[in-house]
This record gives sequence, structure tokens and C-alpha cells, in this order.
Amino acid sequence: MNKRHLTAYAVVAILFAATGAYTGLRQSAPPVTTAQPAGVTGPVAALFKETLPDAKGVATSLAQYKGKAMLVNFWATWCAPCVQEMPELSTLSAGEEGKKLQVIGIGIDSPSNITEFSDKYKITYPVLVAGMSGTDLSRQFGNTQGGLPFTVLIGADGQVKKTYLGKLKFDELRKDLATL
Repeated sequence: MNKRHLTAYAVVAILFAATGAYTGLRQSAPPVTTAQPAGVTGPVAALFKETLPDAKGVATSLAQYKGKAMLVNFWATWCAPCVQEMPELSTLSAGEEGKKLQVIGIGIDSPSNITEFSDKYKITYPVLVAGMSGTDLSRQFGNTQGGLPFTVLIGADGQVKKTYLGKLKFDELRKDLATL
């Protein structure tokens, strides 16, 4: 490469850099607001927009749970810790806590696997089928690695109170529920 070409390339690169800098400076930054908008926002709002089939294929709108405290458990049939915690989640759902708290299982698995699983085990709370899109939904709640089980405690106000990655420690969960 000769000096003339090298000089031309340098001039073009400087022009592109200057144009980029000028354009970047001309774009105004969005206004910063400190007040929280009214209503439910963020991942909880995304959750309430979902309509997912249950194990029998019946569409269930998650918006019906607005205004109620929720425990949303992301799980899969092939996840041993997920399956191990389900009987205790069923007990929680059927007990006194279940009167104040809606437990929901969101299966990150195929509809046929979840249907077969639900037929085999008696689960006392709604089990919904999200497939792999459930992983994206759990990531919105902070599950960046997509690990399972992943559980989200949501207050009646629509705010995330706590998230749990891995098998639930029910003593800890009951203490957290007492603060709702």
C-alpha cells in the first residue's frame, strides 16, 4: 500500500469518526424521571400480559392475578430440584398461605411432558406451559443464567419482593411471606 492510499484512508476514517461524534452529540438524552409511574411495570407487567395454556391446553390469562400476592415458580419436568420442591409448593398453596398467595408453576418444557407430569402428580396450583419462552420471561426477572428452579415472590402491589434461584428453602420463604 502506498502513502497516497494510506493518507486517503486516514482522511475517510477521520470524516466518519467526526460524523459519528456529531450525530451522537445532537441526539438528546431521554429525560430522567424520579417518580415511579402508576401501576405495574417491568417484568411483572410482562407477566400479566401473558396468556399461557395449562396442562390440559386451556388458555389462562395471568392478568387475572393482578392485585394478589403471587409466587411464580419456573420449572421443568427434567429438573430434579424443581420436582422435589413441588409437593411442598402444593402444600403451601393448599394451606393458610394459599388463601393470601397465588402459587403458579410456569413450565419450561414441552406441553406433552407437562401434561404427562401433571397427570402423574397431584399439583394443587395452576401449572402453565411456556416452553422455551418461559426462559426469556424468567430472565426479565433477573435469572440471567436461565437456571431452574427459579421462583419470584410478587406482592399484591405488583412489585417483585424477592427472587430465589435453586431449590426453595421453605423456612426462608415462609419468613418472606410473613412480610407481605
